[in-house]
Amino acid sequence: MAIFTEAEARALLTRVVALSKADECTAELTGSIDGNVRFALNAISTSGIVANTDLAVQVAFGKRVGTATINSFDDASLERVVRRAEDLARLAPENPEFVPAVAKQAYTPTNTFSQSTADITPDYRARVASDSIAACKAQKLVAAGFLQDGQSFVAFANSKGNFGYQRSSGLDYTCTVRSEDGRGSGWVGRNVQDANAFVPATDIRTAARKAAGSVDARALEPGKYTVILEPAAAAGLIGFMFNFFGAREADEGRSFLSKKGGGNKVGEQVFDPRVNIYADPAHPEAPALPWDGDGLPRSRLQIVRDGKIASLDYSRYWAQKQGKPATASPGNIIMAGGTKSTADLVRGTQKGILVTRTWYIRMVDPQTVLLTGLTRDGTFYIENGEIKYPLKNFRFNESPVIMLNNIDELGKPVRVKGDESDTIMMLPPMRLRDFTFTSLSDAV
Repeated sequence: MAIFTEAEARALLTRVVALSKADECTAELTGSIDGNVRFALNAISTSGIVANTDLAVQVAFGKRVGTATINSFDDASLERVVRRAEDLARLAPENPEFVPAVAKQAYTPTNTFSQSTADITPDYRARVASDSIAACKAQKLVAAGFLQDGQSFVAFANSKGNFGYQRSSGLDYTCTVRSEDGRGSGWVGRNVQDANAFVPATDIRTAARKAAGSVDARALEPGKYTVILEPAAAAGLIGFMFNFFGAREADEGRSFLSKKGGGNKVGEQVFDPRVNIYADPAHPEAPALPWDGDGLPRSRLQIVRDGKIASLDYSRYWAQKQGKPATASPGNIIMAGGTKSTADLVRGTQKGILVTRTWYIRMVDPQTVLLTGLTRDGTFYIENGEIKYPLKNFRFNESPVIMLNNIDELGKPVRVKGDESDTIMMLPPMRLRDFTFTSLSDAV
């Protein structure tokens, strides 16, 4: 049984917690049913369905912690996994940063589950792949892509009476389209919770158009240019930056949000005043679980307000040490923007470069969040509000902090998931000044 009901999960977790003889016990039960189909060279290559359920038990004797997992749920197996966790805890050294399990909490359910996604069948997946392939074959293009859909649940309980249960669903689709000679490449990616919001015919047309239009790419001298980053291109950089919003890293001088002489930059102007970023588990287009990994309740949290740092992520240990309230880790990232589409931003650009996608992003300098990476799958030169010709791909060296100080205009946010992170984001397409390209890449 991969998906437990709330009543079934509560009953099992209550039994597990009651078995423990430790000072405290937390048990988490997770399950999922995931389906997929993969296609390449205009043919389906693999497909499958994977169902799994796991139980993780964490116990503590004082500050000694042990964790064990199992995927069998008979009485003997439950007894065995609890005793194994306790044996490990007795052997473990004390954790100087141990914080006890959270007390009983009140969680507000969020709309993370869509039945339409849970109802997806192998026929549906095959049809998406077939339609993607047929659309490309008709234009003498070659498609390669992956569709993955799934439903899941998570439930947990601890010896202090806390309990949570939530179901979720999601669908991810990516497709890379190449010209037959391999000289042109286009890409599209979609992440939705509700399968009814996924229209593959529209997405495949976008990728095919970029593939056909990117043949015979021209070289442009590296340098600083006005760029339009599509939301998927911006996601890799913005998502990377949010790895550095922890209060501890900032207070210890290890972050771009560290102040010289100590402390952090909460309340200081760090970005353009048009930058407003928040997290909200109840966001209608990008809902998240109502609790974080420690079981702290999530609520709307302003992270950046008018370019100023409004809040940082205080873990329970660091909050206790600093005398601050702990904050639940964000479950999503929402960036405000305007009303224009990427096409609208292109029409308003005198000269610039359109970037479909960024990839292979790596850190250069954590103190400034200087990143390096490559453009990919459709890079185009803009002149007088029109796409004039395709460009060879670039390597860039750029910091999202600097990038968000060089904003010309922000468009309408859309739901994306970055390659470097599983966090769901709502990001706008953005036109930016002085984006730094350092060299050319011959890769298509």
